[in-house]
Amino acid sequence: MFDLGVSLTTALLLVLAAFAAGFVDAIAGGGGLITVPALLLAGLSPVSAVATNKLQGTFGVASSALTFWRAGRLEKHLILPLFGAAFCGGVLGALIAHLAPTAVLRLMIPFILIAIAIYVLMSPKLGDQDARPRMGIPAFTLSFGLGIGIYDGVFGPGAGTFYLIGLILACGLGMMRAIAHTKLMNLASNLGALIFFALAGHILVPLGLAMGAASATGAWLGARTALKFGGALVRPLVVLVSIGMALRLMLDPAHPVGQWIRTLFS
Repeated sequence: MFDLGVSLTTALLLVLAAFAAGFVDAIAGGGGLITVPALLLAGLSPVSAVATNKLQGTFGVASSALTFWRAGRLEKHLILPLFGAAFCGGVLGALIAHLAPTAVLRLMIPFILIAIAIYVLMSPKLGDQDARPRMGIPAFTLSFGLGIGIYDGVFGPGAGTFYLIGLILACGLGMMRAIAHTKLMNLASNLGALIFFALAGHILVPLGLAMGAASATGAWLGARTALKFGGALVRPLVVLVSIGMALRLMLDPAHPVGQWIRTLFS
């Protein structure tokens, strides 16, 4: 029998969390908001939690990317440059993780997520139609694609949301075109980071595979839901997920806001 690294009851709860995360992540990103805290609560070390989450999350984004591909939403001329840039970013992010200013990232990212939520709320027609691109695909891959991929490899929360907003604002893609290609880029940077976590031996493989199967199922359902309801569903979920991730990060005891709240109520 496989050693899951946790009790059977805990593993079942983590599988349910992975299913919910896969569903949400396929639509608006932010599935790690559910699974990483769950893995930490299950007793995994921070490194093992992030590494195992990369394994299970890769199944989820692969499932949703495949669903969008089968629906004809992935454009062949965009696949290689977007995938390549995000994959290289994920590899670089994993390589430099020990050198990255994670304290600065933890401080800044919640406020960026809140800004994204406000922007989406103030732009109700965001992504309704394709718009004139502000930059070409080569420039996007070398800036947003590579940069967000590095961030995903180093830290991760909100990477899918950043890909989505970048594709809409910089490349002029409509909401459904953007979310389909976001899943492709998420898959790429996940795979890039996953390679190094696997080589370092930080992943609880049986647990990650069990969660991955549930995540893939949830992601398949989430992608089909997004295809059915379109931007009317994606936009409010982007807002909710962005605010949820921001609050989760700010309330962490390691974040200055979380420290201030603990001091206030101590």
